[in-house]
Amino acid sequence: MFYFDYINGKKILKSDLLDVKHFFTTRETCIKSKEPDWQQLVSQNKKEVCQYLNISSDNLITPCQTHTAHVEIAKPEKNNYPDTDGLIVTDSNIGIFLNFADCTPIIFYDKKQNIGAVSHAGWRGTAQKIAVVTLKILISEFNADTSNIIAVIGPAISKCCYNVGQDVAEQLLATVSDKTGLSEQRGEKLFVDLKGINRQQILETGVSQIDVCPYCTVCNNDLFFSYRNENATTNRHSAVLKLN
Repeated sequence: MFYFDYINGKKILKSDLLDVKHFFTTRETCIKSKEPDWQQLVSQNKKEVCQYLNISSDNLITPCQTHTAHVEIAKPEKNNYPDTDGLIVTDSNIGIFLNFADCTPIIFYDKKQNIGAVSHAGWRGTAQKIAVVTLKILISEFNADTSNIIAVIGPAISKCCYNVGQDVAEQLLATVSDKTGLSEQRGEKLFVDLKGINRQQILETGVSQIDVCPYCTVCNNDLFFSYRNENATTNRHSAVLKLN
């Protein structure tokens, strides 16, 4: 179940499934924007997030996201991760974050191994099964067990608002065996459940502990950013993770 918490009186969103420092930022706690008017707030929020996580600013790490299925391992004080849409963290001295404005944020955590990851699953990343790619690396390279992994799917555009073309829908639905309830035809328009497709991919990989955020970034645009609803805004909300 998701609930709101606060950093210095500003809203963040968390899942009660995760016993680790994690959150999804909101409009109040934005730490990623290219808009000039937002830079002062972003800078202040980053300072407050680093204090909250008890890390230096050099160790708050984010990649350059380009809708790939490429996953890297985050390293202390390394901030160059080109064409990377998933970060794995194994070091408790760093925090990682990825950025979103309708795409699906996914946080993974294995409490037993104390390792985690954040993945960025837009439609292209979802079609390339970035959630599955991330999980396979956690399993193969870090001995994670699917029975110990928790997946948390954060705020994203929901089926109510995600109208796509037939080609995109076919690519997305081809990634899962069970397509039940993941698409809906309304007149001439086709809607798909991006969060639901990622959930099904994760389930079919063997992970059963999954929390799915009910918030739609379009419907709840007062809380989160929406690329579709805000004329291609560069503002982003973020999925943040720091290990215990």
